[in-house]
Parts: sequence; structure tokens; C-alpha cells
Amino acid sequence: MSVAKVRAEVKKPGEAEAMFAGYTDRLSETLDGYDWSVVAELAEDMLDAWKTGRQVFFCGNGGSAANAIHLANDFIYALGKTPGSGIRVHALPANPAVLTCLANDEGYDQIYSIQLGVLARPDDILICFSGSGNSPNILRALEEAKRIGVKSYAVLGFSGGAAKGLADRPIHFAVDDMQISEDAQLIIGHMLMQYLWSKRGEVIDAAGA
Repeated sequence: MSVAKVRAEVKKPGEAEAMFAGYTDRLSETLDGYDWSVVAELAEDMLDAWKTGRQVFFCGNGGSAANAIHLANDFIYALGKTPGSGIRVHALPANPAVLTCLANDEGYDQIYSIQLGVLARPDDILICFSGSGNSPNILRALEEAKRIGVKSYAVLGFSGGAAKGLADRPIHFAVDDMQISEDAQLIIGHMLMQYLWSKRGEVIDAAGA
């Protein structure tokens, strides 16, 4: 029997399609009926930060770090589409020289908290992305935010972990799926992006006042 014939017999018709449909069902179940009030609060905080020049910091690990960097791009440039008109956003995972220096000299658990200690000021905003909510560097960042007086949000999956209690305003999706947890991070970021885009006129008016 040829290899091609064996593969054809082993493959279950529709197996991939069924898995994809199940994934979309789980994602829809995670989002449907969610209480968006804390996300709305974050949207208003970010709008105020845009108007006043306060800073917004993003952090996460792995795929969550990539989401943090992606969204920093959106809020720095894509939001305003005019040089200098975006939000003062920092993606704390973005500088490998800083990350490797801090991880090597101080420990991986401090790669974000030390950056915050240098860059952040009272009334800035910290947005942490974490699936488990238990990553030590995320917890240290949340602790440092409290010390400085930075308002913290944490977008979390699974049980929410220790970050759920440390963040000023947790945004928790109780789903035991890392990929859907990371999807939710990006979906929230893009929701914020579109909401803030709709408010560009307010920001322009505030800048001209």
C-alpha cells in the first residue's frame, strides 16, 4: 500500500474543520455575555491619558509579550496616523538589550518592575497580559505599580492567578485555554483601538484648547 493511500485512510474527513468550529465556539462562549464595564473604564482612562499626555505601559510573556508590542504599535502610530499624535505608550518587552541585562543582573522576575521604576510616574497606566496570572515578573510589575501610584489593569485567563488580586482592575476570562486567553488580549486591544479612534475629534479639540 502506498504512503499516500495510508495517509488518506488514516485522515478522518472533516477532522480539522470540526476542531476549528470547536475553537470558534469556545472563543464565542468566552466573549458572549461578558461584563465589559472594566474594559470601558480602561477605555476612558486611556482616552484621558491621550488627552493629558500620561503614559501607558504594556507587558506580558511569550505570546502575551508579542501582543503587548503589537498594541503599542497601534496606539503610538495607527491611532493618530499623524506623527506625534498617538498615546505615549511603552511596550516593556520590546527592548532585548534591557530585558537581557535585567534578567542577567537582577533576575527575570524583575525585568518589568525595574523598567517601571525608572519610566513610570503616578497616575500612569499599566496593562499586564497573562494567561495564568501567576508569572513572577507580572506580579512584580503590579506590585511596583502600586508603589509608584500607577493604575493597573490585568487581562487574565484560567483562574486569574495571583494577578487577579494584585491588579487594581482585573479583566478576567475564566477559560482554561492559553490560545483563547491570548486571543482575548488582542481583541480587547483592538476594541480599545476602535473606541479611541472614534474619539479622535475630542483629542484634537482638547489639544487646540
